[in-house]
Amino acid sequence: MRRAAIIAFLSFAGSAAAETIVAADYIEPTQRYAHGILGDAIEHAGLQVELSDGTRRTAVWPELLVFEDTNPRLVDLDGDGALEVITVESHEKFGARMSIWGLDHNDAFVNLAATDYIGRPFRWLAVAGAADMDGDGRVEIAYVDRPHLAKTLMVWRYLPQGDGVGKLEQVAQMTGLTNHRIGERDIGGGMRICGDTVEVITASADWSRVIATRLETGNLIKRDVGPHTGRASLTAALSCA
Repeated sequence: MRRAAIIAFLSFAGSAAAETIVAADYIEPTQRYAHGILGDAIEHAGLQVELSDGTRRTAVWPELLVFEDTNPRLVDLDGDGALEVITVESHEKFGARMSIWGLDHNDAFVNLAATDYIGRPFRWLAVAGAADMDGDGRVEIAYVDRPHLAKTLMVWRYLPQGDGVGKLEQVAQMTGLTNHRIGERDIGGGMRICGDTVEVITASADWSRVIATRLETGNLIKRDVGPHTGRASLTAALSCA
C-alpha cells in the first residue's frame, strides 16, 4: 500500500463535518495498466480512507482505470477544516488526470473533481504539492504534466460547488520544468514554504539546474537555485536554510 502524505496543511476558520478523513492508502495492487513509469508494473485499483471515528471508506475503479501515483496526498483544499485527497488516475485509453476525492454533504466518499485526461495512454503527471501559493487564502495544487515529454508545470485550484463536490480551475502553467525520470519510484523536489513565500522546486527540462517557481498575480515566475547534481540537490533546495 502507498500511504498518504499530509502536505501543506493550512488552518482555516470554519466547521468541519462530524467525521473527517485522517489517512489514505492506495489498495488492491494490479498489473492491468502496463506502463511501469514508477519502476514496476504494479498500480492500484482502489483508494481507501480512514475517518476520524476509525471507520474506513473505499473506492475501487473498474477495469479501465487505476491509481498511478506514489501516494495519495491529504490537504484541506477548500478551507473548511476537513481534508481532501489528491490522487493521480490513469485510463487505459486516455492517460492520466489529477483527481480530488473527499466526503460530500451526505458524508459519502466520492470523486469531487478531476482535470481532463491528458488524452493518450501512457501519458502521466507528477504532483509537486499543494499550498496557498500566492497568499490570497486559497490553496493551489501544482503538478508537472508529462515530466518526460511536455515538461510543463501546471497550477490548479479546487473550487467547491453544490452538494459538497467541486471543480478544478487552471491558474497558470510554465514549460521547461520537470520532476521525474522514467523508472524513479519517487518524485523529485516538491513545494517549499519559507515564511510568506511558497515555491515549487523542480529541475530544468534538461536536468542541469534546480529551479524554484512561485505564483504571483496569476503568473509563474522562476529563478535558478543552482546546479542539479542528483536527487539530493532537489531535496536540499526544499530547505529554508
